[in-house]
Amino acid sequence: MPIILNLILFQIGWFSCVLGAANDWPWIGVCAAAIVVALHIARARRPLKEMALIATAAALGTAWDSTLVAAGLFSYPVGNVLANTAPVWILAMWALFATTLNVSLRWLKGRPFLAGLLGAVGGPSAYYAGAEIGAATLVDPVAALAAQAVGWALIMPLLVTRSSRLDGFRPRERDTGEPCLT
Repeated sequence: MPIILNLILFQIGWFSCVLGAANDWPWIGVCAAAIVVALHIARARRPLKEMALIATAAALGTAWDSTLVAAGLFSYPVGNVLANTAPVWILAMWALFATTLNVSLRWLKGRPFLAGLLGAVGGPSAYYAGAEIGAATLVDPVAALAAQAVGWALIMPLLVTRSSRLDGFRPRERDTGEPCLT
């Protein structure tokens, strides 16, 4: 049940961000993502680890997407706080994505090739869908999606590996005999 709930909440947050941005209401998605992230942290056995993972994913992902904006491959019509950077709702989506790493995407741990392959396919697919809905513009679609494929093929295994160290859902020491680092 936690995996299904995690997937459902992620999808609600994703659609809120994309549909909000497509309809000139980017803060709707940011608020929805913040609620999903807060619920995720509240359910974690070690919330500080999950918060660190979420911050890492949000920073890394926003830097990556801002690089693609600055390179002229992507354009976002709303939610831009700083020129030539990814909008705030993209940052929210990266935080939202991080909530899946230790729950519904847990099965990717120890499988970096599979994580990279999933990233190379899933990442660009999500951006393409968002652009089709109207939340983003792929300035040069082939180059933009190719860049996302390469970026996600590298970022996904990195975040999956990082999630192993920052796993706030793994049982505590008294449950497994492993050291409990909060």
